[in-house]
Amino acid sequence: CPMAVKHNEVAPGQHEMSPVFRTANVSCDTNVLFMEVMNREAQKLGLQVLFHEKPFAGINGSGKHANWSVGTDTGLNFFYPGKTEEGAKLFVTGIACLSYGLAQYNELVRCTVATAGNDHRLGAQEAPPAIISLYPGQGFEQYVDSIIAGGDLLGYKAEKKKQPTGCSQAMFIEANVEDRNRTAPFPFCGNRFEFRAVGSSQNCCLPVMVCNAIMSAGMSHMAELIEGGMSHRDAVAKVFKENKHVIFTGNGYSAEWPVEAQKRGLPNLNTTPKAVATWNSDKNKKLFESLKIYTAEETEARQEVMYENYISSLCCEVETMIQMCETGILPACAKDLEKYKGFEKFAGNRKTIYDGILDELEKLKSSFAKKPHSSLAQEAAYLCDSIKPQMAALRAAVDKAEAVMEASIYPYPTYEQMIYSHHF
Repeated sequence: CPMAVKHNEVAPGQHEMSPVFRTANVSCDTNVLFMEVMNREAQKLGLQVLFHEKPFAGINGSGKHANWSVGTDTGLNFFYPGKTEEGAKLFVTGIACLSYGLAQYNELVRCTVATAGNDHRLGAQEAPPAIISLYPGQGFEQYVDSIIAGGDLLGYKAEKKKQPTGCSQAMFIEANVEDRNRTAPFPFCGNRFEFRAVGSSQNCCLPVMVCNAIMSAGMSHMAELIEGGMSHRDAVAKVFKENKHVIFTGNGYSAEWPVEAQKRGLPNLNTTPKAVATWNSDKNKKLFESLKIYTAEETEARQEVMYENYISSLCCEVETMIQMCETGILPACAKDLEKYKGFEKFAGNRKTIYDGILDELEKLKSSFAKKPHSSLAQEAAYLCDSIKPQMAALRAAVDKAEAVMEASIYPYPTYEQMIYSHHF
């Protein structure tokens, strides 16, 4: 898997690799191969690679930034502004088609990154929000407004900027044509778009396939307008006007954005069950069938696979959590309390804290036993809405115990040990 870049990332022990930009099929395959090689080589060193999207709370998670573009067999890139009139028109037309695809099939794109692990990651610490929007850059957004108002397709100037360093004795450095918005799920990166919401444990093939599908839908719609007698300029203006609500160049982390997104009609599918429920809609089935990607039955089957994957992941996590508490945490609590017999004053509020763990554990076991089996959708929603909050409550209780328990008795590695032990 040829790499263009490799470097440290924000979280301790976190690293990024950037493969050489290639054809989508080849790139997706070699990305999976790279993951397999990483696991194999780590095992030789007695290490473990964490591909989970959010292994540690409060610390940057991991994802895959699917850098994606569409080109012709003659070398034209739809997402490169170009230095000729033909290239400039292709660029603006390509983004119009993409805006159509993201606006009309917004839920479909969100489904492709809906996983149990990614639910913990999206929306904070350099990860994009669960609301899917298009970020072509603030300069390009102004250009879109001018086209809708009747302006020419050739009005956009794709000029790289000079970025000040903040140092009076240093030269400005060359920056991208548009700012790179880390809070956006689909930002423009000079000659491509970057789908930043893909999870680190995922195979990129599904997100990239859907990107190609919605782009095809946009191209088809644009072609129908032009072939129906509309001028190229007017067709682009019409597509932008009808789908401009998907373009957002603000702060995706802000509290105002979900409110604004709702006003625009953009769905906020902030959990996997909510997203997966939209996968098999009639318009999605029609899109897949028209492009000969999936039959209607295959679309339904893919939704079942998504649900089952989510349910299996959550059930595994619940059962592991219960086992860890029963075989590790509770015995450690009892052992710690035993040390304070005759010295109850020294024990402080340990008994209250430890009793709280047992209380929350019993609640979790009771809730988990009531899990419905009537349908995959109901089972997934129950795990998400009822079980996950109780898991969080149990985790909070255990965190309190960790803070007061003697370190030598605590049965599992702490964050400090896992993340910083190589410094000791």
